[in-house]
Amino acid sequence: MSLSRIGILVMVIMVSGFVPATSEDVRWAAKKERMKEKVRKMFYHAYDNYMSHAFPHDELKPLSKSFTDSLSELGNLRHEHLPQNYNGSALSLIESLSSLVIMGNNTEFGRAVIWLSDNLNFDVDARVNLFECNIRVLGGLVSAHILATDSASRLVPGIYKNQLLNLAEDLGRRFLPAFETPTGVPYAWVNLKYGVIENETTETSTSGCGSLILEMGALSRLTGDPRFESAALRALRKLWSMRSSLNLLGTTLDVETGEWLEYSSGIGAGVDSFYEYLIKAHILFGKDEYWRMFHSAYVAVQKYFRHGPWYHEADMRTGKATYWQLTSLQAFWPGVQVLIGDVPAANLSHREFFHVWEKFGVLPERYLLDHQMVHPTEKYYPLRPELAESTFYLYQATKDPWYMEVGESMVNSLNLYTKVEGGFASVKDVSTMILEDHQHSFFLAETCKYLYLLFDDSFLANRNYIFTTEGHPLPVKSMWHDRLPETFALTNWTSIQNGRHFRQSSAMSLQVCPATTLNQKIESACHIPDNREDHRCLSEDDCGVDSTSCRRRSCSVAGYCGLWLFI
Repeated sequence: MSLSRIGILVMVIMVSGFVPATSEDVRWAAKKERMKEKVRKMFYHAYDNYMSHAFPHDELKPLSKSFTDSLSELGNLRHEHLPQNYNGSALSLIESLSSLVIMGNNTEFGRAVIWLSDNLNFDVDARVNLFECNIRVLGGLVSAHILATDSASRLVPGIYKNQLLNLAEDLGRRFLPAFETPTGVPYAWVNLKYGVIENETTETSTSGCGSLILEMGALSRLTGDPRFESAALRALRKLWSMRSSLNLLGTTLDVETGEWLEYSSGIGAGVDSFYEYLIKAHILFGKDEYWRMFHSAYVAVQKYFRHGPWYHEADMRTGKATYWQLTSLQAFWPGVQVLIGDVPAANLSHREFFHVWEKFGVLPERYLLDHQMVHPTEKYYPLRPELAESTFYLYQATKDPWYMEVGESMVNSLNLYTKVEGGFASVKDVSTMILEDHQHSFFLAETCKYLYLLFDDSFLANRNYIFTTEGHPLPVKSMWHDRLPETFALTNWTSIQNGRHFRQSSAMSLQVCPATTLNQKIESACHIPDNREDHRCLSEDDCGVDSTSCRRRSCSVAGYCGLWLFI
């Protein structure tokens, strides 16, 4: 069995015969129903206020009950080259489309589709961030088109004639000038009307140019125009060719010279969705090329970034640690680990993220691991979804009700600290809970969606979806594959039935030690020594696996990792 056939977990539920309901089952069912309604109310409080005070502009300012045309500002920290006559693209409405369907509001979804079909226009003089516009707008339109034409529902029968797909194709064509560089790596910015402006910055991020393949690949499959997928794949391949001998990538690079500008890297901001899209592209399109990239990258992450349950940053050239910090975007990582079957590792990191959430009531943007304190200048929480996302994935993989308790805590915190009369506001400082006047579109697209799915996953029944990094569902279709990966069949979970319980097996740790395939040594994550081997430990979870014997190290009474208990 090849590596690409081992252990990709999917969003399905394994049923092992009829089991009578117990009083505990009834209690949890009632609790799930209450929590689902709480999340639904959260979503509509945010959505209704956006529609009342900000639509058709991009995002809501909940404290002042006004709006911001933020699509041209996303990623633009210096607010350079802002348009003069841009009046918004209904960004938050586009981001809400799949959430409306998942919550069962097909009527509002239909109204939104009709309005966008008649009014949305991308022929505007606005310079936008390619990555942000791709994951939010293009991804939202492509996903909504698929949902609108779903043969099982036909959400807007008789009135929908592929208008959203036509808009997505028009937007995709406006992206293409950004890819006209010597390296094929796209500019980070493109003007929707005029293409790349004169003297445009040549700096981009790894995630910005390496996380385009899902949306642009899906657009090519739907339209039959290969240019979108080809451009995204060329950029991804170029980026992968720039990796170091350690299989690590930096954070920022120059699109014209192909040289790295920032060598420190990790799994957080600037790199995060690059890893996510490699494994999800393998699932969505079935190419082993994506798996091979991901496997090498994943092993490198375990080898050079991991420190117990945490992941610090390191120099891509040497593997030496650079910054010992948690960033809130890293909280997506346990969800990725669930997809490949590394559920124990996912659970370990997830619990640490949640401990930080409990400490502050929300998750600060940056937390200094070496000082156990929030970063002095990045104290904010902009309603990010990543911890909710990983909680959802882990519950799907384990059905452990503890994850619902995590979700309940998050819902209560969001309502306590961020809910205001005009919507939900970002937290400016987690130490004081002072708010700022911004409700990001991803709160509607992701945060509310993943929390809702945690308590009601009926949308996923008998369906296989991959969620983009912005939370937009794309279906896994056999017609999009040369062949459908065996691991995506409903009966092919990497689980071992043991009575009424299932034990998840790790996609990486299943490798025989030493791992070999066709007489070629394959590096496996089970062979990566945990960085804590020379540090104090509190439990065996801190010690990891010995790299030479593949045996799990134990934590001694004195608090040090070693193999002595196995001798």
